[in-house]
Amino acid sequence: METILASGLEPGLYIVAGPIGNLGDLTPRAAEVLRLADVVAVEDTRVSARLLRHAGSDRPMIPYHDHSAENVRQRLIERMASESVALLSDAGTPLISDPGYKLVRDARAAGRKITTLPGPSAAIAALTLSGLPTDRFLFMGFLPNKAKARGDVLAEVVALRATLVFYESGPRLSDSLAAMAATLGDREAAVSREISKTFEETATGTLTELSARYADAPPKGEIVVIVGPPGEAPPASAEDADAALREALTRLPVSKAAGEVAKKLGLDRRTLYDRANELKGEREA
Repeated sequence: METILASGLEPGLYIVAGPIGNLGDLTPRAAEVLRLADVVAVEDTRVSARLLRHAGSDRPMIPYHDHSAENVRQRLIERMASESVALLSDAGTPLISDPGYKLVRDARAAGRKITTLPGPSAAIAALTLSGLPTDRFLFMGFLPNKAKARGDVLAEVVALRATLVFYESGPRLSDSLAAMAATLGDREAAVSREISKTFEETATGTLTELSARYADAPPKGEIVVIVGPPGEAPPASAEDADAALREALTRLPVSKAAGEVAKKLGLDRRTLYDRANELKGEREA
């Protein structure tokens, strides 16, 4: 038989989506859970305190991150057996590039009741603003800081026929857009910032154009980059393959270079492997 607490909530975990900038976007249901929950696990108590005041909640907060000590997570899961625990991130929907996945995973493994309260998400909001295809998309989160790691991540999705969604920060934006153009090609894209706030803005253009736009004036605030899917490219020529292989061989062994170029140009990997060995031999001769 289900237990109903005095608050009216059942024991368990409540995943609460909060506003991404405008407090008016907090749903009535989310506000109610924040007022009734026994405890609220938050990303940052200073940020969440403002939202709880807006919701009329005086519930106690506990800082929680997925890299928190294991015993913090286990204590929360133990409390879910007899209490209601709300999970709240600094902005938007928890778990989407925010803490929470390990807590949900372990709560489910422990048989706890889990309820999600849908609401704002910067990724989805930016998709609707972009004017780019939304029938198939992949959320990429933040790219790595280091150039090589960033390039490796982008190379994994270069042939994917889907719109890509990235989170970014102002100081990194221009370099990240340039890296996307270098690896993905100069695709159509959109940069949205400060969604739902006073200075909300969405700029569109090619990746190269947008990189140049923000090179000397990095924007402030939370940023979402939407990159359109690849266009129908003409078949790669032998010259294209050689150029791509020569570049890849400057940083990768033959096998990996052939694999990367095969994925990027849609060519036969074995043929490229043989050609990469020839080019490597010419370079070393």
